[in-house]
Amino acid sequence: MADPVHLTLLIGPAVPVPAPREVTDALTEVQVTTSAEPGAASGFQLVFSISNQSPLYTLFLLAGGAAAALPIMRVIVVVTVRGRPDVLIDGVVTKTDVSGGTGAQPAKLTVTGVDLTAVMNLIDFSGIPYPAMPPPARVLLILAKYAILGIIPLVVPSFLTDVPIPVQRIPRQQGKDLEYINHLADEAGYVFYITPGPAPGSNVAYWGPQIKVGVPQPALNVDMGPHTNVESLSFTFDSESKTLPVVFVHNQETKVPIPVPIPDISPLNPPLGLIPPIPKRIEPVPGTAKRSLIEAALLGMARAARSSDAVKGTGSLDVVRYGRVLKARQLVGVRGAGPPFDGLHFVERVTHTITRGEYKQSFSLNRNGLLSTVPVVPA
Repeated sequence: MADPVHLTLLIGPAVPVPAPREVTDALTEVQVTTSAEPGAASGFQLVFSISNQSPLYTLFLLAGGAAAALPIMRVIVVVTVRGRPDVLIDGVVTKTDVSGGTGAQPAKLTVTGVDLTAVMNLIDFSGIPYPAMPPPARVLLILAKYAILGIIPLVVPSFLTDVPIPVQRIPRQQGKDLEYINHLADEAGYVFYITPGPAPGSNVAYWGPQIKVGVPQPALNVDMGPHTNVESLSFTFDSESKTLPVVFVHNQETKVPIPVPIPDISPLNPPLGLIPPIPKRIEPVPGTAKRSLIEAALLGMARAARSSDAVKGTGSLDVVRYGRVLKARQLVGVRGAGPPFDGLHFVERVTHTITRGEYKQSFSLNRNGLLSTVPVVPA
């Protein structure tokens, strides 16, 4: 029977190529982490077993370091589960560590890196003007510089768009590209991340709302006898975490700020739980009285979305038993955890750990309420 899991490693400056046999034979562990948290980049770690004459010293410590001819070392990890390929990470090396061997244990080379957002955090472009350009147009213009790395922009315009009038103000970039894009996303209540794939070498740079709709992944089954496909899964409900953000809109005639409460439900963030927690605290959003109505509303919606997920779950699974790769930033069904927690959940974070003969995943889920809103979930 063919191995249900096959790992492909591509390494190289700018355009990675399949790793040579010496590299793949020395590879002992791969760990990749993907998170849906705002501003969190995906990361990877490769562990190699090496000898004193190993070519990996030259490959990573020199080419992956500060060599002028090779400023970045790019790494792509592709895993194929039962004939279905998935690109886990497309990133650059940021750190290498060597630990000496002891006794029968060989020396280890640990290579650490993050996704291609690291390339966007190298040069400070402060001062670049963007006249008459709303935030989505600014993001598209910034991302155009990275098309050579296979980054394809996917920018979702906000339904509340504030177009700056050049005679009144001209926005200017503050900081590096990644810092500025994350700043624009934070002000709009959006997220920014780079998703690798679908083909190795291509990436999608997404700037838009956190989407919690779509076709869910196959269900995670708990305590269901032979149908159980997770090793562990537990849930917590924190009713104290939810807050009601309030923005202040400045009335030009009366000069009095008017408080406006902001709900946490939107078309792209529907209630996944039938019984949402009641906000126990009112949280004023500072600085909104000086902003326009559109900017204040966007900031309030961002704060409301961050505090709405009171149900959180953590667990682990074996990918071979689950049958496919569990992906972050998507929905997944849960069965057998009890009526309060069964139903659809949003996958917030996934960590892949691959060793020879084993592929495990640890994950975290969240939801904005108790009890399922759907009668059944996909098996």
